[in-house]
Amino acid sequence: MAITNGTSSSSKYLDPSTALEHLATYESRDGLSVSELLNSKTHGGLTYNDFLLLPGKIDFPASVVQTETRITRNVTLKTPFVSSAMDTVTEKDMAIHMALLGGIGVIHHNQPAVDQAAMVRAVKRHENGFITDPVVFSPDHKVRDVLDTKVRLGFCGIPITDTGKLGGKLVGIVTSRDVQFRDPEDSVSEAMTKDNLVTAPSGTTLLEANELLRTSKKGKLLIVDPNGCLVSLLARSDLLKNQNFPFASKSPESKQLYAAAAIGTRPADRERLALLVEAGLDIVNVDSSQGNSSYQIEMIQWIKKTFPNLEVIAGNVVTREQAASLIAAGADGLRVGMGSGSICITQEVMAVGRPQATAVHSVAEFANKFGVPVMADGGIGNVGHIVKALALGAGSVMMGGLLAGTTEAPGEYFWHDGKRVKTYRGMGSLEAMEQGKIKPTTSKGGSKNALHPTGSKPTNVVENAATSRYFSEASAVKVAQGVSGDVTDRGSIVHFLPYLHVGVQHSLQDIGVKSIKDLHDGVRAGEVRFEMRTASAQVEGGVHGLNSYTKRLFSSN
Repeated sequence: MAITNGTSSSSKYLDPSTALEHLATYESRDGLSVSELLNSKTHGGLTYNDFLLLPGKIDFPASVVQTETRITRNVTLKTPFVSSAMDTVTEKDMAIHMALLGGIGVIHHNQPAVDQAAMVRAVKRHENGFITDPVVFSPDHKVRDVLDTKVRLGFCGIPITDTGKLGGKLVGIVTSRDVQFRDPEDSVSEAMTKDNLVTAPSGTTLLEANELLRTSKKGKLLIVDPNGCLVSLLARSDLLKNQNFPFASKSPESKQLYAAAAIGTRPADRERLALLVEAGLDIVNVDSSQGNSSYQIEMIQWIKKTFPNLEVIAGNVVTREQAASLIAAGADGLRVGMGSGSICITQEVMAVGRPQATAVHSVAEFANKFGVPVMADGGIGNVGHIVKALALGAGSVMMGGLLAGTTEAPGEYFWHDGKRVKTYRGMGSLEAMEQGKIKPTTSKGGSKNALHPTGSKPTNVVENAATSRYFSEASAVKVAQGVSGDVTDRGSIVHFLPYLHVGVQHSLQDIGVKSIKDLHDGVRAGEVRFEMRTASAQVEGGVHGLNSYTKRLFSSN
């Protein structure tokens, strides 16, 4: 075969060194802009699986990607992760660990108000700077009081003052070692440590106090005024948490973990909120399946008037019109989603809702004009869905089913079809709606009409967050908008959330952006591009062509 020097054939092609210059001659960048992608008139409503983001240029390591984001007007977190306000997802343990790992957990309200307030209080007391409202006992307290505090709040290093209150004369401290092997009826005065207390004068800076605590090798540093009266304290355990959890979501002022909780829109929820605020609540989520109601608008307005420093996340919404009502009422953040969760059947049963990707983009595009961040709630099944939600304008993602199988979620593991699982149910499921239900009694002469029964109203009304969320308290027939099932064991959130975080970092690296802010800016400028996926493309993008395979999501050293 003859070999040529390629001179004649090379004349058919452009000079490779001009490739970038020639690229600039195209009228538009490859792929679609977000407005072209999310044009409902052209494509209808889209879900996360209906599109992909196109890759950008990598000139930085994934480790430098910043995931800091706002979840309300005034609260910024190190990661965009939020655990859902569901009774099979977020209680005390989940809320604490979500905050330690840089996210936040919204404590559900399908429980008595005092129990919910106790969970908020436990989150706030878990990590502190200077503890300015510590538990304080008097010498007359009993050892059993110390043991009870350890069970309820998880600690028993308690300062003792002559009055049993902050501001009293410091006379000692009682620790776990002091009460070991003690009779529960012994008085604290017999058990407490009185000598060699580690103290510092009021006015000591946090940096100075931390150093004193390090060198003292004690568990607590007691801060006293010139008269020897207790004004605050610092805990060694918090130093360790600062070291082990550098992303922890904490109030800049108090250095305590952020606490968030949900309430409904009924009159009793105002009393509930007062208890939560007293316990230290930072963020309240006004929880409703359809947020654009007079009940929620009035509740938001009342909250902003009564508790002006409390951040309010409102919702749920899926349209600009819904969002506008809640923003005008004073909402600091919005939850977006209606019928997109894995356990939600609202779209199927009620014929109302919106595909999640379209909903997130539509609401975020509008809300961002007013500085109100959007939380994408529902439809999050993997790291890719998280990044897609962020790309469409969300500041954070609320996750239910993805976290329900973790150790920190409420409930016990059990075995089902050979798999270790936990129960997971929608708040619109009959199981959730019937929690705490008193069996109704029918008055004499009550109608037996199955469609419109009368006389079947319960003699005692039991508050239930699930029925109030779906406006079903007064309905004799409860119509389910969710299901109950189970999800597989995902291990501890301590390992699972870092996996999600690193996954987001690598995804943003592939897109060519160094932060969530850069992602939002790039999408708005049309520099971050998208592509629609056909059904065949979705098959191609998943595992295919194998006889069998094992899908391991992550490994940790």
